[in-house]
Amino acid sequence: MKILAAVVTYNRKELLARCIDHLQAQSRLPDLILIINNASTDGTEEMLKERGVSFITQDNLGSAGGWRRSIQYAMDENYDAVWLMDDDGYPHSNALAKLEEAWDEGIVCASSIVLREDKPTHFVFPMPILDKWGQPAIFAFPRKIYTWAELKAATPGGTYPYAQLFNGALVSVATARRIGNVNSNYYLSGDEVDYSCRLHAAGRVISVLDAIQYHPDVSRRPFTPVKFYYYLKNQLILNSLYFKSVMLRHILTIGVVLARTLSRNGPGEALAYLCGSKASVFYLAIYRGLRGEIGKDFVG
Repeated sequence: MKILAAVVTYNRKELLARCIDHLQAQSRLPDLILIINNASTDGTEEMLKERGVSFITQDNLGSAGGWRRSIQYAMDENYDAVWLMDDDGYPHSNALAKLEEAWDEGIVCASSIVLREDKPTHFVFPMPILDKWGQPAIFAFPRKIYTWAELKAATPGGTYPYAQLFNGALVSVATARRIGNVNSNYYLSGDEVDYSCRLHAAGRVISVLDAIQYHPDVSRRPFTPVKFYYYLKNQLILNSLYFKSVMLRHILTIGVVLARTLSRNGPGEALAYLCGSKASVFYLAIYRGLRGEIGKDFVG
């Protein structure tokens, strides 16, 4: 396979350099490492020039715009697959080799599992229990798998039919030609869920349990108003587009967003979104999400 490794970055020069170090140390080297630089202002471009790493600098089009440019480059240059990741994570030295080894007919995406760099027994993004349609289950107990050991015990074949995009995800370029590129209108959130659903409709999507991507724990990162807005609005849009039990999922989405804001930002911030100074962000996200108004429309 001819494989492009693409990293999307914005103002994380040191973390990006770490990611590049690990890409260059792969036991199976990618055929090219390409950095999509979303108009960083921290010296990222100068660092890449000094290191001789290929890059494209573009306007800050958000994560969705970065993934879209990565996939488009892979299609234009006739790669077989594109290995997508963001700048704050990094792959184990044999991650790409393990993904390629697991690749088989019918697979459209083979993804690494994403482990906490400070606690590599645990997932950064817990893996969902799947219902009979292959969607994250609502009524399962527990609903999530939190550790690598638990998932390995539940999947003796070494792969799980679900992936957390785009942290070390190897995507078929031929499939991208069929289903189209990432929808950049999602901007900061939801693009990965949308593309994952489209990939699932096109073929097999798997996580390879022995292909590891390390990543910082994001469970305590505070929500900014812009991230709060797009996370809530876009998840409501995705519920309507792709999932069953839509109204129940809408209610759960709103509850989860408020609970995460309470946990990450504190009770004052959560209350401000619910009935205080930031309530307009909360209710406008719900209104536009229920109306399916996808696009970059936050004003704050």
